[in-house]
Parts: sequence; structure tokens; C-alpha cells
Amino acid sequence: MKLRVLLLSVVAAVGLTFASVALSQSRATKTTIVKVTAKEFKFVLSAKSVHHGALAFTVTNRGKLPHDFLIGGKKTALILPGKTVTLKLTLGKGTKAYKCTVPGHAAAGMKGVLKVT
Repeated sequence: MKLRVLLLSVVAAVGLTFASVALSQSRATKTTIVKVTAKEFKFVLSAKSVHHGALAFTVTNRGKLPHDFLIGGKKTALILPGKTVTLKLTLGKGTKAYKCTVPGHAAAGMKGVLKVT
């Protein structure tokens, strides 16, 4: 009987250990989604601040001209009016500048800063 209780205790402890490791890994790989609307000549982001780690920027062009979105050294392809693309990347803590790289667009206001905590 004592052996059975000891064995069940060991199995429960091992199970809890694996469960906590799996839970922490699922939290670590969670992707934060930021919706971005592009139009002449500005971006509107669904969040002004995000936690560091995996991010997905869903960029929708609601303007009449093609635009792109650059942040953290990664850029979308040119997005045609009415289209949506997703940019996935991992960002560390700090402030991250974003902009449209189409000539003249950033100068006209298509730029900003995202706070990453």
C-alpha cells in the first residue's frame, strides 16, 4: 500500500512538471496580432504598445494608392488598395519605428513609433 501511494505521488509530480513546462512554452510562443490600417497618408494601429516577442501585423490598405509597411527591419510587399497582408516577426523591448517606404509617403505622415515592453 505504501509503495502504491509513493508511486502515485511520483507519477503526479512528474505529470505536474511536464504540464508546467508545456504551459510556459505555449505562453512563450503566443503571437500578438496588431491590426494596421493604411490610407493616405497615415497608419492607424490597433495598439500603441505591445509586449515583446512574436507579433503579426495584419495590414489592410484602405487608401487609393499602393502602400507597404516596414517595422523591425522587415517589410511587407506593396499592398494594393483593398488588400490585406500579414507581416510576422519577433521584436525585442524598446521603441520601434514604422513607416511606408513608397517614396514621399513617410514624409507625408505615413510613419510612427510602436512601444514594445
